[in-house]
Amino acid sequence: LEEAGGDKEKALLILRKKSSDIAAKKSDRILGSGTVASYIHGTGSIGSLVELSCEPDFVSKNDEFKALAYDIAMHIAASNPQFVKKEEVTEEMKKKISDIFEAEVKDKPEALRPKILAGKIDAYLKEKILLEQPFIKNPDLTVADLIAGAIQKFGEKTEIRRFTRFSVSE
Repeated sequence: LEEAGGDKEKALLILRKKSSDIAAKKSDRILGSGTVASYIHGTGSIGSLVELSCEPDFVSKNDEFKALAYDIAMHIAASNPQFVKKEEVTEEMKKKISDIFEAEVKDKPEALRPKILAGKIDAYLKEKILLEQPFIKNPDLTVADLIAGAIQKFGEKTEIRRFTRFSVSE
């Protein structure tokens, strides 16, 4: 708050930046521990599992870490992502997505088409990539921001290794 001159919004932005810096410093560490969390929606028709990994085992045994994993599992059940991170999207998938949106931009001015197409692809992928989705409990944060905050809080590298989502109707 002192650095932000008493402005709470500015202080939150400063904290998010610092948590990103801390997360970047720990990004090359090997993860050997973690937890698996599940979430089943009240109707029993949707459920998810998530593996949240961390560096030391004492972090994975922490109740707050387990609660984070549960919240992410709930988010997955609600948001239906397809990928954890952008790097998991194959070139084949990118090509399919591009082909779909090229038809939508064919009537746009030729000079603007590449920019419009890139914007449509980015918006589509943002909905499908877990780390880029707005977190359901606080849409001001992405899931990546949530993980960065956990790294700052626990002082250890944390990442979503994998997830799966089940749905009776799909």
